[in-house]
Amino acid sequence: MDLLLKNIGIVSPKDNLKGIFDVIIKDGIIEKIGSVDDDIQSEVIDCEGLTAVPGFFDMHVHFRDPGQTEKEDIYSGVLSAANGGFTGVLCMPNTRPPIDNKDVVEYILDKAKEQIVDVIVSACASKYRAGDELADLNELYEAGAFAFTDDGSPLLNENVLRKTLEFSATHNIPFLQHAENYKISGNGAIHKGKISEQLNVEGIPYESETQTVRNDIALADSIKGSKYHVQHLSCGETVDIIRKARKTNKNITCEACPHHFVLTDEAILKEGTNAKMNPPLREAKDVEKILEGLQDGTIEVICTDHAPHTLVEKSKGIYDAPFGIVGLETCVGLTYKYLVERNIISFENMVEKMSDNPRRILNLPGISIKEGEMANLTILRTEEEWVVNSDKFLTKSKNTPFNGFKLKCKPYGVINNGKIHISVL
Repeated sequence: MDLLLKNIGIVSPKDNLKGIFDVIIKDGIIEKIGSVDDDIQSEVIDCEGLTAVPGFFDMHVHFRDPGQTEKEDIYSGVLSAANGGFTGVLCMPNTRPPIDNKDVVEYILDKAKEQIVDVIVSACASKYRAGDELADLNELYEAGAFAFTDDGSPLLNENVLRKTLEFSATHNIPFLQHAENYKISGNGAIHKGKISEQLNVEGIPYESETQTVRNDIALADSIKGSKYHVQHLSCGETVDIIRKARKTNKNITCEACPHHFVLTDEAILKEGTNAKMNPPLREAKDVEKILEGLQDGTIEVICTDHAPHTLVEKSKGIYDAPFGIVGLETCVGLTYKYLVERNIISFENMVEKMSDNPRRILNLPGISIKEGEMANLTILRTEEEWVVNSDKFLTKSKNTPFNGFKLKCKPYGVINNGKIHISVL
């Protein structure tokens, strides 16, 4: 791949680089950044109005492969990620069979070879994700797992959690917690509040998340060097708990998804099961707290929890439909409109939360936009307004509450591993 990106904006906080440049890419490597004559022997792309940033990384996706490929597979997931502006993803282990042994790790990594999107895996902390018996963490680590989690389910067994955090400390690998307590959440389908009362639906109370996080942090603090990460937080109080914990322990980290900083549980009234996710949409006061956490740096990562399901599954009713929505192809526009345009965070901070920070937490190499480095770029039309049309998604599933939303900042394409994808959104 030989390309000349002519007059492209570049924003790379890590490289202290901001401006408009010409960029030559040869064989996937950035050969030159500066001013370049048009007569070179390369394909020329007029990039006026486009901005390149270090490739975005989503550290929370469900590609459903193996076992549920009618919803998504590695190939469709990669296309969805690239279409949404991501050059890397971390797959969750709640596949069928789960990622609790090296064979499943190797299956996914082999299938993901030579794709435009870098696909890495998290592995189960417990065997079968059942929570009762420690998985062979060393085998999984050596096979290529970059994190441990029972995501889709919480890890509540204190003995198994302790051993996982001890392994985390000795191997510098994070444990990612789906913060929920089944004894508290019960059969809840949505947030426990006015909407659940109005619909006469069993709700999931705040304490299911907040008590889990509070207890886990106490344990993580007792294990020096352990890395504890809270996934897809939803409660304002959780933000407060993590903010306090991070004053003395920077190894406590967390992530937030656009649906939790854009929507409230009132979306259930309009979108039904397409607004059903776990943890659930909460209340306006929680959204405000999450925005505060994003602004002050308590929340370092923005991810999607991309969770594809079929139309048939999502049509089963509020109790029987599965939790989860797709998010890879709406994340950029939602984040820009609801955070950057509203001055909650800067565009540079958006890049940090969607590229630099997730890679740092996962001990992945950071992405630099420099001569001699591999071109790993997300390219955006930052000023373009667009309307979400799920018919243009490249994921196999369409379960989104954001169809028809008017957003700003549209993915133009991605460049990675010597390949280019132009978005069709």
